Amino acid sequence: MSELTAMEIIRVRQRHPDWGPITVLDWLERRMPHLPLPAPSTAAEVLKRAGLVQARKRKRHATPYGAPFVQAVAPNDLWSADFKGQFRMGNGELCYPFTLSDAVSRYFLSCQGLRRGTYAHTRLACERAFRTYGLPRAIRTDNGEPFGSCGLGGLSRLALWWIKLGIIPERIQPGRPQQNARHERLHGTLKRGCGIQSNLQQQQRAFERYLHIYNNERSHQALGRNQTPAMHYQNSPRTYPKVVPELTYPQDYLLRRVLPNGNIACCGRHWYVAGMLRGEWIGLKPIDDGLWYLFVGPVCVGRLNARNTRIEPINALIDVPTLH
Repeated sequence: MSELTAMEIIRVRQRHPDWGPITVLDWLERRMPHLPLPAPSTAAEVLKRAGLVQARKRKRHATPYGAPFVQAVAPNDLWSADFKGQFRMGNGELCYPFTLSDAVSRYFLSCQGLRRGTYAHTRLACERAFRTYGLPRAIRTDNGEPFGSCGLGGLSRLALWWIKLGIIPERIQPGRPQQNARHERLHGTLKRGCGIQSNLQQQQRAFERYLHIYNNERSHQALGRNQTPAMHYQNSPRTYPKVVPELTYPQDYLLRRVLPNGNIACCGRHWYVAGMLRGEWIGLKPIDDGLWYLFVGPVCVGRLNARNTRIEPINALIDVPTLH
């Protein structure tokens, strides 16, 4: 290996301290195709001799849980969303980084530094992403606010909005972050690649710079050698609508409008479902005499059991239909 090659390997690593030897070599292969490159193990030794490699503790990873989530085979089949964790910037103010990524292409769609992790702030960040990239088929999150709630089916206002847009809100099991492992790993690279800036404007510029590098320059081993997320991602054909559609149901469903107090009328009595759903249409899919599945759009949120005058929560059911 020539001295010039070793110098270029070191130069790229110094510019991108979170890149491994394979990523460095992939970048050099694209940018300097005539430069003879060594094997990744040789590049790793170059970085080690230059003092650019720190020994890391071996981590034990839990076995992934096989949940009945959407099968993602193409871009925009599944996005992941999360908050990286708030931190204080140089001016003492908190920054809440809200992130979105595509599961198949590994494309880092968005990292918005928000002043609050509320429904309103998160919805605005989602709207910006939807207008730029279109709508995904599903979005996977954890169960915290504003993604989930303790109400019927765990739905939140954000999840209801996604459903009305034709997006399935998926939530991992509590304590199982490995069910969204790809997005969790992305957060690790984001933490290493972006420093803490003085204010929100500077922090957002740092996020944008890192997104460009992550998508266009940094190769991703899950995609194959010398492959970047930008090479595999394309916008969704489903555009963000000007008007949010109403919920619709098959003709054999019994429809009930949720009253202002959060109740629906069925079988001669009122049943409380959720105050958040006031004014919305709920679909009741017949199962048997006195039994209906409760649907909010295509999402089953529970079962109305007129036999024991209960609405049974989704986590108490064994046979749960997820779609019509």
